[in-house]
Amino acid sequence: MRKSILLITFLYITSHSKVHSQQLDTTKIVNLYEVEIKEHHVLGEIERMPDMKDNVIFAGKKTEVIQLDKINADLSTNNTRQVFAKVPGMSIWENDGSGIQAGVAARGLSPNRSWEFNVRQNGYDISSEVFGYPETYYTPPMEALKKIEVIRGAASLQYGPQFGGLLNYQIKKGNPTKPISFETQHTVGSNGMFNTYNAIGGTLKKFSYYGFLHHRSAEGWRNNSHYSIYTGYFSASYQLTKKINIAGEYTTMDYKSQQPGGLTDTQFNENHRQSFRERNWFGAPFNVASLTLKYDISQSVNLQIKSFGTIAERNSVGYTKSITTKDSINPATFQYNARQVDRDNYKNYGTELRLSIKYKFFGNENVFAGGIRAYNGNTKRNQLGTGTTGHDFDLSLSNPQYGRSLEFVTTNYAAFAENIFQIGKRLKVIPGIRFDYIENKTTGYINTTLAGTLNSEKRVRQLLLYGIGIEFKVTEKTNLYGNYSLAYRPVTFSELTPSATTEIIDPNLKDASGFNADLGYRGTVKNFLNFDIGVFYLHYDNRIGTITQNGAPFKTNIGTSVSKGVESYIEIDLVRIFTDKSKIGSISIFTSNSFIDAKYVKWNNTAIANDPTKSIENKRVENAPQYINRFGVSYFLKEFSATVQLSSVGDVFTDAANTETPNSTGTIGKLSGYNVIDASFSYRFMDRYNFKAGVNNINDEKYATRRAGGYPGPGIMPGNGRTVFVSFGAAF
Repeated sequence: MRKSILLITFLYITSHSKVHSQQLDTTKIVNLYEVEIKEHHVLGEIERMPDMKDNVIFAGKKTEVIQLDKINADLSTNNTRQVFAKVPGMSIWENDGSGIQAGVAARGLSPNRSWEFNVRQNGYDISSEVFGYPETYYTPPMEALKKIEVIRGAASLQYGPQFGGLLNYQIKKGNPTKPISFETQHTVGSNGMFNTYNAIGGTLKKFSYYGFLHHRSAEGWRNNSHYSIYTGYFSASYQLTKKINIAGEYTTMDYKSQQPGGLTDTQFNENHRQSFRERNWFGAPFNVASLTLKYDISQSVNLQIKSFGTIAERNSVGYTKSITTKDSINPATFQYNARQVDRDNYKNYGTELRLSIKYKFFGNENVFAGGIRAYNGNTKRNQLGTGTTGHDFDLSLSNPQYGRSLEFVTTNYAAFAENIFQIGKRLKVIPGIRFDYIENKTTGYINTTLAGTLNSEKRVRQLLLYGIGIEFKVTEKTNLYGNYSLAYRPVTFSELTPSATTEIIDPNLKDASGFNADLGYRGTVKNFLNFDIGVFYLHYDNRIGTITQNGAPFKTNIGTSVSKGVESYIEIDLVRIFTDKSKIGSISIFTSNSFIDAKYVKWNNTAIANDPTKSIENKRVENAPQYINRFGVSYFLKEFSATVQLSSVGDVFTDAANTETPNSTGTIGKLSGYNVIDASFSYRFMDRYNFKAGVNNINDEKYATRRAGGYPGPGIMPGNGRTVFVSFGAAF
């Protein structure tokens, strides 16, 4: 058990009364002494964000904080199905059994590499390019995390783009009570999986540090799905004065992942472990760094400046034809056909300044939090390169010129502010506003012909967002919350680039815009109930599509979708209802549910306006299940804990037209719902050591969560079948 030391000061004032005198005796100070308090199991692993943290206001917003050190889950493979089990409504793509790329979303949005979230690590950007290419190829190892913070759509006022809100990975920090501490965890599992995590950290006077080295490799559950990943991280902070702290971080990651490709539905039904691509590979070297200055100007005013930068790549080589076309030896050359090489290079940097001020207003303490942001992103994209005929991860070209070469530059300036107005003792009202200036520049060519060269183009947009939140304290530990916030999703690079020389991009193309609204009731009851029950409404306007205009393809804003529904999380400790002192341990059950109605309400495609059979109005949004239910039970007894959970997810359509019958290549068609059961346990002994084990997909469910039109398919992408893991660790 971890121990905390609480220093208690007793001030004992005695008075001595004498006859015929009223004189107060001198004050007596009793010396300090230590009281040792042992921390007990806390119900659930879900916390909520405080009203303000790091000069960001969270009051009135729907938030969840996952405490990684309190969950039973397969952290060795970043199993997001288990890690996010108690966050209602999290839709997860599970085709990547390696855990290298987390694909999560909420409220009917696409989980594609979490691109509908503003994804950060310790508060700074880690996506490829937050505006033009918000896909996240880097996910930190879950063993390195202290917490994962999830803030729904209202996060747009503080963090800017994406309708899904904020997803922030919080890495552990050095032990504040030791100059040096060491942590190690080693895991083996099915299909040759080996995972090792080793960390060191501590605090020496004013200096604190933490670093880790991580490696994971496996042959993979499917054929042709070998992977190997290395991650390193180091952070250091120094308390320069009582008021000033400076800190720096650096993360590096590199991996090589074999891509087994997709399957047709017939192939999936025959054997969902088979693969027809053995020469396809993917890799993404990532380097991310940050520098932070914290300055307590006074007890009421705090300043934080965070600068960050990313230098990264996205590299793939493979045979990318339809999965129905065999990757076989060409009889004319007696060799395999040349593979396609695609490479991206990202260089991004930015700075955010955040200021908070606490002040009195009509006798109540109020809080102002605001800031400014400057950001520059540069992406160089080379595609359709003619690669080798070999089998290995080889990015060399047989022809030095790529079939497509583009460069994108994004410049962003933003200013934002929110304020907590405390009205009486129970009510908080939180208005907010944000202004974004976005500039995009595009140069290069989309093919090697003269007509394929693009004119250098610059697009400028100015966006104003606003919103308001409320929070009403019902009891000391429960509150009602609600908010309404405008949101936007920037036009991506692919949407700014014509796919062919005949396609025209609307010069007035707008960023997708809309709003999020939440209303809920949350809190805890004594120490046996933890809950958050609410409803949501997400309006997603200016969706981008292609219509025919003057006989040519014309890409413009033509669609609107609406997602609405219910999200609920309830966890109850059956033993603590009756007693806090139990010799038989503690049993808690949880249910995390989301019911989602996500549909297109407008699609202004003039080519199909008069043909109701082709219109997608009132069709379900693709990749949006109508329900996501997760149920579980956990048992705790001293240092032993075990969890069993069921994930039940509804069916999804994989295209906006809601095509039921799969096509011959497996790229479109309805995907059936599924039910997956997981179990894991952990045991800590001798204060320093732990043993963990688990079984993923106990029922060996045969399922798929996505289809791919290109990489990493094309075709249907199976989820992993039954796997097991065993882990041993120690901390000194």
